[in-house]
Amino acid sequence: MDGVTDQALLATLPADKPRQRSRWPLFILIGILIGVAVDRLVLAPAQNADIASRSQETRAVAPAFSRIGDRIIVPETSPLRTLLAVAPPTVKDVPRTLVLPATVEADPSRTVKVMPPVTGRVIELRAQLGGRVVQGQELAVIDSGDLAQAFSDIEKARSAVTLTKKALDRQLNLEKAGGAAIKDREQAQSDYAQAVAELERSESRLRAIGIPADQKEQSRLLSVKAPVSGSVIDLQVAPGAFLNDATAAMMTIANLDTIWVTANVPEKDIAFVFPGQTVNVTFRAYPDEVFSGKVLFVSDVVESDTRRNKVRIAFDNPDRILKPNMFADAAFVAPPVSRLVVPTSALLMTNDRTSVFVEVSDWAFERRTVEIAYQEGASVAVKSGIRPGERVVVKGAVRLND
Repeated sequence: MDGVTDQALLATLPADKPRQRSRWPLFILIGILIGVAVDRLVLAPAQNADIASRSQETRAVAPAFSRIGDRIIVPETSPLRTLLAVAPPTVKDVPRTLVLPATVEADPSRTVKVMPPVTGRVIELRAQLGGRVVQGQELAVIDSGDLAQAFSDIEKARSAVTLTKKALDRQLNLEKAGGAAIKDREQAQSDYAQAVAELERSESRLRAIGIPADQKEQSRLLSVKAPVSGSVIDLQVAPGAFLNDATAAMMTIANLDTIWVTANVPEKDIAFVFPGQTVNVTFRAYPDEVFSGKVLFVSDVVESDTRRNKVRIAFDNPDRILKPNMFADAAFVAPPVSRLVVPTSALLMTNDRTSVFVEVSDWAFERRTVEIAYQEGASVAVKSGIRPGERVVVKGAVRLND
């Protein structure tokens, strides 16, 4: 109420009663104060929420990082700074060990293929696959027409030598008496020389077959004997088989006192292997025993179909415990090499490329492709791509991967 209204009210009061001061202003003041309090209690939280919402919108609009060329810049106000971890790679001496499957092979310099000296039919076989034989032991008996022909040839040659020798002697005697022509004596000498040469050829043929040239007993049966001592690792004949190819081996005998372990090294790992290198070999038959040897031979030729290189390790095998065609695992050991090691969390895989983020300045990063040497647990050894002293993002790198 205003002042005029108050005065009108006072005029209506009885005259005999004393005047009292109006309380309306006090009520109005109290109402105003209550209204202000209610406004603060009700509207202040809404205003604060609106301010917070605007702040969040401002932060959402602000970029987490920016790109300048190939570099990614994380600003000081970016929340990424609390989510990224940057550290230098550690340097570790890594023992280089290459494990490859391998097989046992007979030493070729101690392996002999037994060829049939004549054609014919095998009537007896006195050797078996995997068995051991000694030099001179009978392996098989062959009934051969070629052997009979060889005996016949040597008899003919002996008879021809005897006959031509007599003819030559007669011509020499006639020449001395003056009753023969010189050309007849020369013809007799030529015939005799040819007969002697044929006899020598026939004797050589018998010796090649394995029969002494002066043997009197003649037979169609030929005994094939072992040329060396060893084990029969391959057998291609059986009793009753007919041998008509003198270049086809009947069997193979190998001396297994020394064997080869052969591994095929992939082309990318050829530089890892060298002659004289230490190799630890574990055989499937003896998993708890490690055989230590050295690389004897590295082939100079990479096989075109498999792109692999043959490497051989020689082992003494006096007890014959290592047998051809056994499987093994060959671990080639080389001097350790220093490698930079980073956690696997630092790696980013994109298609066929592996990369990391390298810090090139304070909170500025550059993506760089790396080549991995190998992985061990939660760490990887980096062959190339980063240098000692450089820092890489080891945690949260995926947040920079745009």
